[in-house]
Amino acid sequence: MSTENLPQSPEQPPRKPRVAVVFGGRSSEHGISVVTAGAVLRAIDRTKYDVLPIGITREGRWALTADEPERMAITDRRTPEVEDVAESGEGGVVLPLDPGNREVVVSEPGSVPKALGEVDVVFPVLHGPYGEDGTLQGLLELSGVPYVGSGVLASAVGQDKEYMKRVFTSFGLKVGPYVVIRPREWEQDESAARKKIVDFAGEHGWPLFVKPARAGSSIGITKVDDIAGLGDAIAEAQRHDPKILVEAALRGREIECGVLEFEDGPRASVPSEIPPPDTHAYYDFEAKYIDSTPGIVPAPLTPEETAEVQRLAVDAFEAASCEGLVRADFFLTEEGEFVINEINTMPGMTPISMYPQMWQASGISYPELVDKLIQAALRRSTGLR
Repeated sequence: MSTENLPQSPEQPPRKPRVAVVFGGRSSEHGISVVTAGAVLRAIDRTKYDVLPIGITREGRWALTADEPERMAITDRRTPEVEDVAESGEGGVVLPLDPGNREVVVSEPGSVPKALGEVDVVFPVLHGPYGEDGTLQGLLELSGVPYVGSGVLASAVGQDKEYMKRVFTSFGLKVGPYVVIRPREWEQDESAARKKIVDFAGEHGWPLFVKPARAGSSIGITKVDDIAGLGDAIAEAQRHDPKILVEAALRGREIECGVLEFEDGPRASVPSEIPPPDTHAYYDFEAKYIDSTPGIVPAPLTPEETAEVQRLAVDAFEAASCEGLVRADFFLTEEGEFVINEINTMPGMTPISMYPQMWQASGISYPELVDKLIQAALRRSTGLR
């Protein structure tokens, strides 16, 4: 579906496609999603698109919000909330579940529901569970509304680090050593689950990285240098996800690469490098977003290394059946081998995020990037494809 194919009334001039930017959400990445939404709202070409900003609160209420991206920024080391920009503290926005009707309705207590008009495409800039993991994508499939980014399966695979690694391995991509502790294992025999991690450390050595299996933005991750710190690390990860992933540390350089879907297929950006932060043990949430540790774009790699990581990034995109966009994260080991760490199917797109920076260095500005993502979504149908 292209811009030209939108339904037009013979009496009315051609209307612009309407983009609903959906952000916030119930995950621990709520605040970064709001920051990303501010950047996307600022970048959308208003001469080309009508825009409808919709925020999802931490409790799950869908709210009509102000179209004021300047209020969606990190201030005083605090990330913003949907409630900060919601036009009302009650009521909610409702998407239609009838594929033949794309009209969005807002309802307030004691008031007649108000139609907000049709939506032609959704730009879901949610991060983490209940948004990036296939749940929202499934709702949009039921509604028959095109959307930016990957579909249900790829979004779910991209959110669950265990199954992401299993998919990559099945396609011949190299992943690092890891072990998974599922909720049932922990509930049935906590001591056996701990022993499983300690045995893993005995095989691969310390430090280990203990992570929520289905979270992002480096939230809930702890670098554990010895067994004494393991209990607190497990508790921190389980605050965000009852399923945890434990990874062996890989010695090497952190390299990222963006993938973007063009009309003729996915292409990779120039890669970037994330240098070890001076004031943090690793590239954690604060290093990324609060202290804005700068990445190096383009990464200082040989032409052969650059071509290899770009090839692997596209291979990862295809392996997980992704659409639209992906940021692929690798380690370049001391032995000169690229090991894929993870993909992000809706990477952070804040002004300091690496994904837009890599495409900027590849010759595509932020507004052009947003436009390409919307156009790719408009070209695609919902349903099986």
